[in-house]
Amino acid sequence: MSKKKGLSLEEKRSRMMEIFFETKDVFQLKDIEKIAPKTKGITPMSVKDVLQSLVDDNMVDCERLGTSNYYWAFPSKALHARKLKLDELSKQVSEAKKRQTSLQDAIEKAKEGRDDTEERSAMLKEFQALTEERAQLQTELDKYKECDPQVVEEMKKSNVVAKIAVSRWTDNVFAMKSWTKKKFAFDNSQIDRAFGIPEDFDYMD
Repeated sequence: MSKKKGLSLEEKRSRMMEIFFETKDVFQLKDIEKIAPKTKGITPMSVKDVLQSLVDDNMVDCERLGTSNYYWAFPSKALHARKLKLDELSKQVSEAKKRQTSLQDAIEKAKEGRDDTEERSAMLKEFQALTEERAQLQTELDKYKECDPQVVEEMKKSNVVAKIAVSRWTDNVFAMKSWTKKKFAFDNSQIDRAFGIPEDFDYMD
C-alpha cells in the first residue's frame, strides 16, 4: 500500500483559515495547536509555522496581550489582503509584459542581417529571465487563488485583469515565433531552443 500523501503548505494554510472563518473567534497558539490537528488534519509539528506564515502574509491578525499572543481573522480582512497582493502581482505581470515586448523588438532589430553578438546573447538571457519571472508570478497568482473558497469566489472579477495581462504577454511570444519562422524559415523546435521557450509554453487555462 502506498503511503498517504501529506497536505501541502497551501492546503494547510487554507484549512487553518477555515478555523478562523468558521468560528469567527479569537485564539491563542495552544488553542490552534489542539484544534488544527483534530478538525483539519494539520500535523501538530507544523501548526506554529503555518500560523506564522499567515500572520506574515497579513491573512491572520496577531496581538500580544500580557504574556500571550492572540490570533484572529475575518473574511473581510482576508479578502482585502488578497486583493492587495493580487493588485501587486497584476502590476508586476503588466510590467514584465512591457519589458518583454520591448526586448522582442530589440531582438528582432538585432537579428536583421547580423550573426550572433554579445548584445543578442544578453537579450536572450534577459528574455529567459522574463520567462522565468512570468512563471513565478503565475505560481504566486495560483497560490492566492487556492486559498479559502468563499474568498476566492469574491475575487474572480479581480483575477480577470491579471489573466488578460498574462494572455497578452503570451500573445507576444507567439507573435515573435511566427515572425522568426517567416523571416528565417526556422521550425518551432529550433525557435524554442534558440530562445529558451519551454515545449509546453501555452496560454493559461
